[in-house]
Amino acid sequence: MAAPSSEAERQRDKERTRADILAVATREFADKGYTGARVDEIAARTSTTKRMIYYYFGGKEQLYLAVLEKAYLTIRALEKHVDVERLDPEDALRQLAALTFDHHEANPDFIRLVSIENIHRAEHLAQSEILPGLADPALGGITRILQRGREAGRFRADADALDVHMVISSFCVFRLANRHTFQAIFSRDLLDPARRAHYRKMLGDLVIDYLTA
Repeated sequence: MAAPSSEAERQRDKERTRADILAVATREFADKGYTGARVDEIAARTSTTKRMIYYYFGGKEQLYLAVLEKAYLTIRALEKHVDVERLDPEDALRQLAALTFDHHEANPDFIRLVSIENIHRAEHLAQSEILPGLADPALGGITRILQRGREAGRFRADADALDVHMVISSFCVFRLANRHTFQAIFSRDLLDPARRAHYRKMLGDLVIDYLTA
């Protein structure tokens, strides 16, 4: 009877170790980029070794890709929480925009990773086996919301789901990625807590105003 329990514990240890590596690697790649990050440093900051990292992931590039995939899968999973079928179409889009706003603010490493991968022209992400499935959760829900809004005569007919996703993502990414240069030029901190509610509502207004113009 001890064997199954022992095997289950080994599996839990493996999952915990893998999660620990991914968490540390996320910070390392976000801080130093793909080129500057070092597997030795990641190993030193985890409860494992460089050899074990290679065992779990295969190498630096595979580890970096695993970090990217986890980052994207996290936001895609959150988007599924929006009730796209029963919420009022405008409320559903505002909720989706607010969810993205909150996620990006709470996960600045995600913004850095996206910026870094764009510098590399998405050459690593393009190798992902899960890449074909990354678009569906993001666009499928928006498509259904837009359809209901059009059927009610409230949304314009020439906007598609990718347009809406781009508006939401652009606002949220810009606010984080350009925070420091924006502050240096205009003396305004885009992450000022006093303005947070204003920007969060502003994003929802931008999306709805565009769709109902």
